[in-house]
Amino acid sequence: MTEKNMHVPVLIVGGGLVGLSAALFLSRYGVPYLLIERHKKTSIHPRARGFNFRTMELYRELGLDEAIRQAGAPLSKSFGWYTVHTLSELAPEKRDAANQKWTSDEVSPAQGNRCTQELAEPILLEAARKRGGDLRFHTELTSLEQNDGHVIASVLDRFTGKEEMVMADYVIAADSSKSPVRHMLNIQTPNRKSHGHSINIYFACDLGEFVKGREFITCKITHPEAGGTLLAINNQNRWCFHVAYDPERGETLNDFSEDRCRETIQKAIGLPDLEVKILSILPWEAVESVAECFQKDRIFLAGDSAHTVLPTGAYGANLGIQDAHNLAWKLAAVINKQAGPGLLETYNDERHSVAQLTAAQAGRMAEKRRAFSHTQGNKKGVEPINGMIVIVGYHYTSQAIIGDDTAHPSLDQFELRGRPGTRAPHMWGEYQGRDLSTLDLLNAGFVLFTGQEAKGWEDAVNQISRRFGVKISVHQIGPEGDFIDREGHWQKRYQATKESAILIRPDGFVCWRIDHNIAQPTKELETVFERILDKEV
Repeated sequence: MTEKNMHVPVLIVGGGLVGLSAALFLSRYGVPYLLIERHKKTSIHPRARGFNFRTMELYRELGLDEAIRQAGAPLSKSFGWYTVHTLSELAPEKRDAANQKWTSDEVSPAQGNRCTQELAEPILLEAARKRGGDLRFHTELTSLEQNDGHVIASVLDRFTGKEEMVMADYVIAADSSKSPVRHMLNIQTPNRKSHGHSINIYFACDLGEFVKGREFITCKITHPEAGGTLLAINNQNRWCFHVAYDPERGETLNDFSEDRCRETIQKAIGLPDLEVKILSILPWEAVESVAECFQKDRIFLAGDSAHTVLPTGAYGANLGIQDAHNLAWKLAAVINKQAGPGLLETYNDERHSVAQLTAAQAGRMAEKRRAFSHTQGNKKGVEPINGMIVIVGYHYTSQAIIGDDTAHPSLDQFELRGRPGTRAPHMWGEYQGRDLSTLDLLNAGFVLFTGQEAKGWEDAVNQISRRFGVKISVHQIGPEGDFIDREGHWQKRYQATKESAILIRPDGFVCWRIDHNIAQPTKELETVFERILDKEV
């Protein structure tokens, strides 16, 4: 039974971490959307287990960072990898886990945070609904086609059996690594690599006192009858155990009954009479892949539909959430007729290279870990690069970046110095009587930072804002600016002068800068925005 057609600016397919984050980012720009998710509710399985500091910066923008941090508090003491015969042989470790940080105060105002997927998704869903989002679970995409003006989708309400035609201006596909949308579009994943299959056993068992003072991220169990990887979920009564299996040898999910899984876990812990409750059993394949492209006309791939990376480094969910953040402001600008369609092409230009970099990094880390395990510390293969580069130190190159230099930052050295194509540096200062980060001034619009002797930019910003219909804020940085920099960080962090003007996009990336006063700042900014927004006025 088919219901009447409806129209939405954006259809989001997939209600996991990436889809829900995309919904929240769009709502920040006032863009209406419809999100559909084939499952009845958010994930019950704790697949992703942490957010790096860049992702927490994005949730800080949404005002959700503290809720996610509180939800992940039970994992805050988890650090390190262990290898033991059984968990009962895990030796106590002396450490001060509370003092271990995921980043430096010089790099970000946010700290990375461990929070499992099944706890984070309800927070995002509740926030999206409170902000007026149209989110429909147990609703499945059944067909998709597009023309020059729209995407036409058929969606099935699995509760009622009713089918509805949805006309969307654009579609974000965040529908898993098996992505039906990607298959409908016939987008290939060349160089896909499988690194083996596992059974992911999610179980309840009270081990809180047992691991107290030696909380870990991951513990490798080498017992010959119960080898696998034990993951902490809340350091108390929720855990995951990954056991390898081989489909090519005829093994299937049906071979892993609850009784077999329970016995395996008891052997892995080293306590045969331990009370274990199996919560779920899921097959999982460790895959490294990046789709050949992330856009086909009006449809965009994000998250696992666009790329899958190995779990080493915990990059996967973070990479997808940051995809959505990059895409949201661009969709909003085009939908609101502030930009031309060429701006949307920069999504693939920018994020595809980041996905390739991240997939390669996770692969290198996995190889290094295997080499270390098998050779007692003899490292082999290509070394991973600095993890900070993968998280936030990469460089965008696209039409939406106007660079004044051709040399990109080296992949063997992490630096954020306010160069076009890089995330704007963080620095603390005082704004309206409060201690804030420069990143806190990025408020869903363009921002121009200027030195104290920069001339003519405030008037230029007002004219350009009216002319293009875009939100642009301007902040003067210095001892007497509206953003008070008493310590002189402006010159060091941004490599800036008192005459510098540095333009930052809504996603926090520097897109243009000039370091001296010029005669016609309005004309200069007009040229900059014409190129970035793919639009002449």
